[in-house]
Amino acid sequence: MPEKSSKIKKIKKEAAPQKEKKVKKIQYYEAVGRRKRAVARVRLYTVSPSESMETGNFLVNDKNYKGYFPMPILQQVVESPFIRLKSQNRFSGTAKVKGGGISGQAEAVRHGISRALIIFDPNFRKRLKKLGFLRRDPREKERRKFGLKKARRAPQWSKR
Repeated sequence: MPEKSSKIKKIKKEAAPQKEKKVKKIQYYEAVGRRKRAVARVRLYTVSPSESMETGNFLVNDKNYKGYFPMPILQQVVESPFIRLKSQNRFSGTAKVKGGGISGQAEAVRHGISRALIIFDPNFRKRLKKLGFLRRDPREKERRKFGLKKARRAPQWSKR
C-alpha cells in the first residue's frame, strides 16, 4: 500500500505548473455565409502592404480558391466583394465550406466575405448592400411530392 501513495505523490510533483508560452494572437474577422444548402465559415485577416505581394492568398477548405473553384465565373464570384471595394491586396483569408454544389458554395463564400468586411469596417455596408452581397438568397430546391417524378413533374399520361 505505501508504494501506491508514493507513486501518486511523484506524479503530482511532475505535474507542477510550467511556464506559459506566449502565443501570438492573430486578429481576424469571422462571418458565416449561406446559399442554397451551402454554408461557409469565413475568416478574414488584414495584410500589411509589405506582405501583400502575393495576390489570391485566399484558402477554401485548405486549398487555394482558384484550385477549389476551377471555373473563372466562380472565381469572380468569390473575388467580387474585394474587387468592388478596391481592397484585393488588403486581406487574406480562409473559408470552410460544407454542403450544396459548387456554385452555391461560391456564393456562400461571397456572402461570408461580405459579412466579414462589414465587421472590419461598417462603412462598407452601404456599397455591399447596394450590390446585393449581404442578402442571403432564399431560393432553394422545392421538395419532391409523392405521386410525381420531381417537385411538379407528373408521370407521363397514357390513354391505355
